[in-house]
Amino acid sequence: MDRQNEIIFNARTALEELLSEANMKPGDLLVVGCSSSEICGGQIGHASSPEIGKAVAEELLAVCREHDICLAAQCCEHLNRALILERTVAERFGYESVCVRPMPKAGGSFATAVYDAMEDPVAVEHIRAKAGLDIGGTLIGMHLKEVAVPLRLKTKTIGEASVAAARTRPKLIGGARAVYPE
Repeated sequence: MDRQNEIIFNARTALEELLSEANMKPGDLLVVGCSSSEICGGQIGHASSPEIGKAVAEELLAVCREHDICLAAQCCEHLNRALILERTVAERFGYESVCVRPMPKAGGSFATAVYDAMEDPVAVEHIRAKAGLDIGGTLIGMHLKEVAVPLRLKTKTIGEASVAAARTRPKLIGGARAVYPE
């Protein structure tokens, strides 16, 4: 298997594992942050690869479509970690769009590729996703619902990038006498 196919395979495998472990349902919102620089063995933000960003974006979008999961692609810090999602998804969740378009050096190659692949993409500043996949230390936690629960995936890397994942659960409230159904 060549390097790019291995990257695509590992991206699919990691996302499929996350969707299963997080018990994602059709219509749920997923956040993905992805550093093509880290995948290629460089430092985040310094070795962007539009080709790798596009390959990973296309694969993850395909998986999300197969499972009817709504993908939100996190941009880099140059766009304040804004998120790219379909306009219909933003409207359904009540997220206000902002006026920006990601580019490889301002937003990141992955977010740019997601923007280019979506039918009617918009950027939003904040979301509350049910689960998230972080490829290369992109810090997606700010876009997860409370309470985030780390997941240990079998897929530890995509290319040279580390992989972290999380799901969320409802807050446990009520103290010692409370009964929790889950």
